[in-house]
Amino acid sequence: MSEEELKSKFVLQTAGFDARFPYTNQTRRCFQNYTDYFRCIAAKGEDYAPCNQFKRVYHSICPNEWISKWDEQRESGTFPASLEP
Repeated sequence: MSEEELKSKFVLQTAGFDARFPYTNQTRRCFQNYTDYFRCIAAKGEDYAPCNQFKRVYHSICPNEWISKWDEQRESGTFPASLEP
């Protein structure tokens, strides 16, 4: 696949500004969007498209190591926050 074909196939975007988190440190925003995504799919189901906005944001701003750790914690039942809707 040529570079031009790749550019037309994939659109790279990052999370936009969120007034709830105006500061440089985005740790809280990362965690909030991670929990919001799982609360959203718990309430609306995995096929509910608006939930994907939370997923895009946390994948964009959270370190992969954090996401992996949180996924493991969710699976083992030790995640430090409630994910109930």
